[in-house]
Amino acid sequence: MESPVILIGVGEMGGVFARGLLRAGHPVCPVTRGSDLAAIARQLPSPELVLVAVAENDLPAVLENLPTAWFQRIGLLQNELLPADWQHYGITHPTVISVWFEKKAGQDVRILLPSPVYGPAAELLRDSLKTLGIPTRLLSGESELLFELVLKNIYIVTTNCAGLTTGGTVSELWANHREFAEGVAREVIRIQESLVGQSLPADGLIEGMLRAFAGDPDHKCTGRSAPARLARALRQADDAGLEVPLLRQIATSQ
Repeated sequence: MESPVILIGVGEMGGVFARGLLRAGHPVCPVTRGSDLAAIARQLPSPELVLVAVAENDLPAVLENLPTAWFQRIGLLQNELLPADWQHYGITHPTVISVWFEKKAGQDVRILLPSPVYGPAAELLRDSLKTLGIPTRLLSGESELLFELVLKNIYIVTTNCAGLTTGGTVSELWANHREFAEGVAREVIRIQESLVGQSLPADGLIEGMLRAFAGDPDHKCTGRSAPARLARALRQADDAGLEVPLLRQIATSQ
């Protein structure tokens, strides 16, 4: 039997990965909120993978309490994820997947694009998701991973923030409010540059965002987390001393 996969977080997204892992023949040990991670690590010190599938707001608390024995076996899939988010806790080489599919309660998986994945357990995740018909792309290096993480952030933050003003779908956002949407995206890119400490290919990132728009043109721009994403983007801009007039305009209109 294969070594078990520890799954921290068993919500909708965690459930998708659990199903794929089980179909691929990997035992899954689910970890729920309040579980004693240190006790589990003593029983299972060398799992095949420790996949952290909690929401992005819950990630810092999980990583803060993660047993060091698991540090070289971590898998991450959160939105608004950047290398500094795991490096801060001493994790150096996790498996990371930029998830381009959705799973909501009572609905099947909706695929926008193949999900890029990189790290020691990349092939494990690829093979597991393949059993569910979910496509992935293996990345060849950390620079590709950084691009893909930033791209996902730009897609999410741009559509959420711009959508607070425009409403509607991503295709309507680009068709009816292109100048505004592109302006917001470029402000978000500048924020991302400040977070990663390097310049980024803005035009290429916007092209990638448009590919995601085409992958699910009827995707709604906003959800419950949109106001929080806008507030976080503005805090990041303030910390970096950036002028982001469109994002501030959106905030004042709420």
